[in-house]
Parts: sequence; structure tokens; C-alpha cells
Amino acid sequence: MFTRLAVASGAGTALEYYDFALYATATSIVFNQVFFVVDDPWFGAFLGFVTFAVGFLMAPVGAVVFGHLGDRIGRRRTLVATFTLMGVATVLMGLLPDYHTIGVTAPVLLLILRLAHGIARGGEVGGAGLLSIEQAPTGRRGIYGSFVTLGSPIGAGLANLMVLAILAFPADVVVAGLWRVPFLLGGLVLIIGLITRLHVDETPVFQRLQDTETVSPHPLADAVRANGGRILTAAGVVFGFNAFQFVLFSFLLSYGSEAVDDHGLGLSRSMLIVGTLLGCLAHAAAILVGSMISDRVGRRPVIATGAIALAAYAIPMFPLFRAGGTGTSADPAGALAAMVIGFTLSGIMFGPVVTWFAQLFPAARRYTAVGLAFQLGAAFGGGFSPLIANRLLAATGSTLSISLYLIVVMVLSLVCVALLPERAAEVDDLR
Repeated sequence: MFTRLAVASGAGTALEYYDFALYATATSIVFNQVFFVVDDPWFGAFLGFVTFAVGFLMAPVGAVVFGHLGDRIGRRRTLVATFTLMGVATVLMGLLPDYHTIGVTAPVLLLILRLAHGIARGGEVGGAGLLSIEQAPTGRRGIYGSFVTLGSPIGAGLANLMVLAILAFPADVVVAGLWRVPFLLGGLVLIIGLITRLHVDETPVFQRLQDTETVSPHPLADAVRANGGRILTAAGVVFGFNAFQFVLFSFLLSYGSEAVDDHGLGLSRSMLIVGTLLGCLAHAAAILVGSMISDRVGRRPVIATGAIALAAYAIPMFPLFRAGGTGTSADPAGALAAMVIGFTLSGIMFGPVVTWFAQLFPAARRYTAVGLAFQLGAAFGGGFSPLIANRLLAATGSTLSISLYLIVVMVLSLVCVALLPERAAEVDDLR
């Protein structure tokens, strides 16, 4: 059961971050020539990041829609639906005609697929977390909750391996159509995840709700009425973390690979992707370590430690990117170190988050509340941070403005961590 739950729970996050990493990389290096065709490459990347952000904004809608279903008809059945929609959207992105073929219709269709993907993603994290956490043995909920968060580095790592292989080909071959292959291969993740999810049991917690006829008829209304403040505070925790994480996942690829004259560092894209791969390995290890420690000392202390560390790291991160260079040039070793450290610190904070959120809300409205809290924070934190970083650098010509922005959002996260309990008094039904 352990392995099956791990795959069933983590597959959705893996596909989610596989798509994230592909889309972020494609936005940085391909889409300004394929979908967002403008003279200024930074503005082309900006348009790509806008569609990235719009997809994020649909996730809270998905959290409401699929949260309602998850609290009404069950975790497993709902997760089959979210995973199918998300996987189909990813594959269809690889089949879209480009701007040179159908004109402005191409970016419009891409936007529609990002919206569909965002809605599906909104129902994933909360439900997948509950699928494992609500079946976890006492004392191991942190580890079981990490099945979901581990999907992040696994999916991003697979995507970056694909991109690294593609970048070995000439740029004109990549732009001509080779970029489509990784999106199409997302179909394999879809098949594996669906097969596994169809062969796991519903959680005993939801089965008990059905057996005792205590399923909530209106989980969203109940969640907002009883736990609205707690949902928003939990969203604040995710807001800062996601802002930092998507600067690491997305913006650094643009910043590192753009020419020095365009405020970038002029590093090779392949080297930056290697840095992301190393970062994903460090991220996975940190998620496991943070989750294991949280089973011993609690979720809040681990998450607070990660938030403090990320806030402290915001200032030295960009100088480390340029360590050993002169002016705005960069030493690859410094850039690799900067990425690995950032991913490690974010993994410590990310590991126990879903398990902690499950401890904050009663079972009858848990899918809705956990999903909404996570996706509100992710939408306004992660969805906009690459866009904000892009505009801050363009406006100021200095990465210090980005560092100050990251410090502010991490302090916000830390304040929200301090305002939430380790476990809500009314929650006694995690298994």
C-alpha cells in the first residue's frame, strides 16, 4: 500500500511541476519565437509569464469546484478527474499550431489550455495530500504527506532532463517543433498516474463520513463560515514560499540566460538546466528531511525555520549567482551553488506544508479548505513572482529590488506561520 499511495498521491504534483518546468523553460527560450512573437525578447518572456500567471489564477477556482466534489463524492474519484484534465491539457499544448501558422489564435488557444490546466491543478494538491495523509499511520503523517510535495522536484527534474536533451539540438530545430516532444510525453505520466489512482482505496476518513451520514452538503460555505480566517492565514504561508520557489524555478532561467546587455548574465541555458536538476535533487532530499523532522518536532517549527532561512538567503542569492565574475558576468560555479542552496531551503519549508494544513481543518470540509488555502497562496505568490521579478529587473536594472521583494513575502509567510496553531482543537479525525 505504501508504494501505491506514494505513486497515486505524488503523480499529480509530478505532472503539475513537469508542466510548470516545461512551460517556464519554453517561455524563457522558445515561446517568444513560437507564440509571443515580438521584437523585444524580454517583453516576449513577459507575455509568456502573463499566461503562466493567468493559469495560476484559475487554481483557486479549481480548488472550489473539485474541493466540493472531494468533500461530497470522495477523494479518489475526484482526483481521477483532476488528473485527467490536467494531463490532457499538457498533451494538447504540444499539439498546438504556432503563431506563424494560425496567427493570434495560437496564443489564445494556449491561454485556454493554461486556464484548463489551472482549474484541474486547483483540485490536486489538497486532495492528493488527503489521499495519503488520511491513510497514514500515527507518527508518520509527515512522511506520507511528503508523497505529494516530492512530486514537485520529481516532475521538474524529469522536465529539465527532457529540455537538456532537446537543447543538444540546433536552436532552429528546437523552435521548428522539437520543443513539442516533452509536452507530448506528459501523456506517459498521465497513463501511469491514472492506472495507479484507479487502484487505490478511498480514505477511511471519508468512508466514515459516508457511513455516519456526516458528509457536508455545502463544504465551501461551511469552510468559509467556520474557518475563513484560518484559510486566508494558511494562504499567506504559501504566498511567500511560492513566490520564492517560482523565482527559482522560472525567473532564474531568463535572468541567467539573457545577454548581459539585456540585464542578464549570459550563461548557457544547458548549464542553468543542470543547475535546476541539481537543485531538484537537493529539493527532494530537503523535503524528506523536513517531513521526517516534522514527525518528531511538529510542522510549525520546521516550516518557520525554512521561512527564516529563505528570507535570510534572499540578499546573498543573486550576488552568489555572479560570484567570481566581474561586473554583471557570472561564474557558473556560483550560479550552480546559488540554485542548489535556494532549492534546499525551499524544500525544508515545503515538505510538511500539506500535512500541516490537513491538521487545521475538520474532515467534512478538509478537501475544500486545504485546497483553497494552498491555491490562493500559490496563485498570488507563485503565479506572479516571475512576472514581478521580470518587471523589477527591467525597471531598476538591479537584482536588489527582487531580493527586497522576496524578503517582504517571506516575512509575510513567517507572520502567518506564527498566527496558526500546530493543530486545530477540533481536528481529531486524521485517520
